[in-house]
Amino acid sequence: MEMIRQNPMEGILQEAAVLENRYVRKWRHGGGMVVGYTCVATPVEILEAEGVLPYRVRALGAPDTEVADAHLSRFNCSFCRSCLHLGLTGAYDFLDGMIETNGCDHLRGMIENWNYVKDFTFFHYLKVPHIVDQDSMSFFEEELRLYKEAVEKRFGKTLTEEDLWEQIRTQDRIRENLHKIYQLREQENPAVTGAEALMIFLLATAIPSRDLEPILEKIVEDRKDHAFAGVRARLLLGGAATDEIDFVKEIESLGAMVVTDTLCYGARAFRPRPAGNTERDPINVLARAYLGELLCPRMFGDFQSRERFLFDAVKRAKVDGVVLVHNKFCDIHGVDNVALRMSLEKAGIPVLQIEKEYGAKADLGRMRTRFQAFLERIEERHG
Repeated sequence: MEMIRQNPMEGILQEAAVLENRYVRKWRHGGGMVVGYTCVATPVEILEAEGVLPYRVRALGAPDTEVADAHLSRFNCSFCRSCLHLGLTGAYDFLDGMIETNGCDHLRGMIENWNYVKDFTFFHYLKVPHIVDQDSMSFFEEELRLYKEAVEKRFGKTLTEEDLWEQIRTQDRIRENLHKIYQLREQENPAVTGAEALMIFLLATAIPSRDLEPILEKIVEDRKDHAFAGVRARLLLGGAATDEIDFVKEIESLGAMVVTDTLCYGARAFRPRPAGNTERDPINVLARAYLGELLCPRMFGDFQSRERFLFDAVKRAKVDGVVLVHNKFCDIHGVDNVALRMSLEKAGIPVLQIEKEYGAKADLGRMRTRFQAFLERIEERHG
């Protein structure tokens, strides 16, 4: 088992900033298989139980989309086009397969074009309902059984209920440690910066759980007595898929601290806690956790849950202001952010809503100006 030694944050910074990190290389060198996925509605427990490494696809702020633009219109989200560009130009050739979900039409277009060109040896479409009721839950349970059967057929191991329960318990321990790290960043004097928290999450969704657990435990132990004092403003970052470390660093370079988030590359991803369920069938447990706790604007009639999740985070982390961001042409988050902004304004909470191009460093100057003005508005409010 390989662990990051000395200062774990230094190792995380190095490994989170690359796609094929050293844990992935070691896994593949040992004969392990790697399967990509994009959506938090994908139960990683099934892949882990099969002995396959689940890898959450990301673009890490890469701005290039030229190759992808030949397959996806420029009216598609630039995050999806950046991921597709990386996939088609070989950066993701370490993947042995892909799980597609209907998270949004842009993601589906990205994955299906990627598969059309690369022709993955393993490709499975996991259909996720847009509502939560008895019928949709039964449908999703059956989808997870089909997902499990597809994984078993391709990789050769027949999974028992205990195999799944073992991974459910493992992932629950991981989520508990991620929760502890978020508690450290939300405390009065934060012990973890927003950029560090994002790097931790990116690494956590790209390495084997056997390596991840000791890393997270070490971070919790090392940072429990740490504190960043003199924070100019405590901010919450919410909105669309955001894996851009430089974007968060830009906000924090002005003296603010992103003390919490409601991102799917963050707090929304480790919200499901299936290990606490007392049902015997692990597939039913996974279905209720992943669909029932899916706080995404793709879900119909569930705005109040997302609004409550946001306001709970604002209150818990004693937030001074909220930054809601979405990438250009991301319709579902663009519309959701408007509704959330109106709710925050009604409650008297300062909020900044930003539409941006993904990975566009040339746009950081404009955004920096807006961040600075927002911080000044918060300071004026506090007198």
